Amino acid sequence: MQTISVWFAAARLRTLPLSVSGILVGNGIAWIEGSFSWSLFILALLTTIAFQVLSNFANDYGDGVKGTDNDQRLGPKRVLQQGLLTKAALKKGIQITAGVSLLFALSLIYLAFGSEDWGKALFFIALGLASIIAAIKYTIGDSAYGYYALGDLFVFLFFGGVSVLGSYYLQTQLLPLTLILPAASIGLFSTAVLNLNNLRDMDNDRASNKLTVPLLLGYDKGRIYHSFLVITAFVLSSIYAFLNAESVFSYLFLLLFLPLGNHLIRVSKSKGGKSLDPELKVVAVSTFFFAIVFILGFYIAH
Repeated sequence: MQTISVWFAAARLRTLPLSVSGILVGNGIAWIEGSFSWSLFILALLTTIAFQVLSNFANDYGDGVKGTDNDQRLGPKRVLQQGLLTKAALKKGIQITAGVSLLFALSLIYLAFGSEDWGKALFFIALGLASIIAAIKYTIGDSAYGYYALGDLFVFLFFGGVSVLGSYYLQTQLLPLTLILPAASIGLFSTAVLNLNNLRDMDNDRASNKLTVPLLLGYDKGRIYHSFLVITAFVLSSIYAFLNAESVFSYLFLLLFLPLGNHLIRVSKSKGGKSLDPELKVVAVSTFFFAIVFILGFYIAH
């Protein structure tokens, strides 16, 4: 039982609601439009969760091996850092999870396209492989992109674009340009979570030679960047609502600006470090509820 609890700790289950937010938005819009399969939705959720767990395992391994997860780090202690799992065991877990992720992805693609449309299937297979590679290479290896201030870009693309646009396309095999707006919103919220994490860990990241966007900008500009991410997410979704609104309920998601607006005020006054820890949960949970309320509002309006 102890081993199971350690693997659950390494999986970081609290990160899963954020990771499925884009899936909820993409599938939710398809559902409202009348083109929806529960089987595709469930497989998309399972695939995304597997990718997220893979990323968390890889992040634990990569930062642990590089020494970035150390006693000076302000965030939660990781399993490799504490010696709860060996490098070999965690590496094996990464390999198994990568295999499970690929299996889910292939099943999802086959269900969506069958055996006829190989062009689209091959594109999504390539996208699935890219997701696996991105999850692993965030912190693992000498060329880990998370150590070169590229984490924000990859989070924005995969949590927003790939998640929302990809899941919608698998349901409908359509891709309206306006869908880029809510996809970008989810991507921006997800990037804001990463940015908060990096703002908190600036001192330790600097000492560990891990270059992040806050280290490039500095703490004060990093907080301004954080506000930009959150506010722009609301602006883009508001434009989408304006273009597609059938009633005022299409703007229901703006209620989430109450907790996130207060959050931005707290961050603007924060001195950094541990004081930012509670704010990570605020953005992650708010993004999950944003996805739900966004879909609920459009469903009521529809």
